[in-house]
Amino acid sequence: MRDFIDKSVLLWDFDGVILDSMPIREYGFKKVLEKYPNNEVEELLDFHEENAGLSRYVKFRYFFKEIRNEALSEEKLSRLTDSYSEIMREKLCLRKNLISETINYIKKNRHNYTMHIVSGSDENELSYLCNQLSISQYFKSIEGSPTPKIELVRNLIEKFNYTPKELCLIGDSKNDLEAAESNKIDFFGYNNKSLMDKGKNYIISFP
Repeated sequence: MRDFIDKSVLLWDFDGVILDSMPIREYGFKKVLEKYPNNEVEELLDFHEENAGLSRYVKFRYFFKEIRNEALSEEKLSRLTDSYSEIMREKLCLRKNLISETINYIKKNRHNYTMHIVSGSDENELSYLCNQLSISQYFKSIEGSPTPKIELVRNLIEKFNYTPKELCLIGDSKNDLEAAESNKIDFFGYNNKSLMDKGKNYIISFP
């Protein structure tokens, strides 16, 4: 992998890029929705896998509206997302879940680039996990849902007066690619071979 020669700001997705979390995320959906039919939950998990960069808020709404054809109140959505977050806080704060090559690269280059996390994970939960994993200090900010990732990137550009050409986004989902393209910044795919021909380049591994 070549370094990001012409970049000064790196935006990192979290799940699947910094943290190996997908099996635990899937377990969380199964646990929170365990009273619903298995075939419906499996359909949600397919959507979750295909849209890893979307927030749980979007996924729970999809489950009820598109799969169950059922109304979902904000109160019930809040209960579901709170229950999901409790499971994530318990299961994801083990350092063995960190993707070592990514973390090593971030540590080694922490003074070479300004770095932010932009994630579909809940922002409060994300801050908690980064603190528990002792990685918060490597990032200028940690941004998450319920704000959509497209907006998170746009807000960072505006807040810090970045120019799009100095940024890139490193992610593992088509939603990450869409967030980059929408904000006219370069995208580097990682940990998802379906992205190998997308964006600026594909990262096979970090040195």
